[in-house]
Amino acid sequence: MKRYVLSRCVKWLGIFLLAGGVIFYILQLAPPDPSQVVLAKPVIYLYPEKAQETRVNVELTAGTFTVTEPALQDGWQVTAYPDGTLVDEDGRTWPYLFWEADSQEEFQFEEGFVVPGQDTGAFLEKALAVLGLNEKERQDFLEYWLPLMEKNPYNQIAFQQEEYTSLAALIIDPAPDTLIRVFMAWKGLQEPVEMKEQVLTPVSRQGYTAVEWGGTQVK
Repeated sequence: MKRYVLSRCVKWLGIFLLAGGVIFYILQLAPPDPSQVVLAKPVIYLYPEKAQETRVNVELTAGTFTVTEPALQDGWQVTAYPDGTLVDEDGRTWPYLFWEADSQEEFQFEEGFVVPGQDTGAFLEKALAVLGLNEKERQDFLEYWLPLMEKNPYNQIAFQQEEYTSLAALIIDPAPDTLIRVFMAWKGLQEPVEMKEQVLTPVSRQGYTAVEWGGTQVK
């Protein structure tokens, strides 16, 4: 009797394990949620006029953080220096604060730009300068995004404003005199499409300045 019961238990255990394996395999084959986007590499630079203790936080209205550097607890506490150097509470030095998140936010593509892939670097260099990024920040932006974009036949690019700032609130204390937030949503295209050209408002940097840039590839 005991041998029979043990045999039945082993049989059912095998069935459960097999079923679990099949379910796991099916889930692996399932396509990702097409509505989910990655808010990729928003980085935050601080340029106070003198060294100062600064608290920074990002509050998402919709989405989940996937990476933060340094680790984001209830905010970042850093000593910020005029050259952009940041020193955290553990004495580690950072060139900027970094975060990423998953979101299901929809971004606007009513206005923007359609740019041939080979011209994307030159276009972004010019557009980012208008939007207020300095040479170092533009280089950081291009280093991250251009390898993903320049080989596409075309790129559809739309810089986000309310769609992004309403999704991710940036709180900085003390508050900067100038706050620049640049967030690019883009799609790779095989053929160009008609699109109303977006008007980019020039930004000048005055006094204590904080800069954030990031982006998302929309499939």
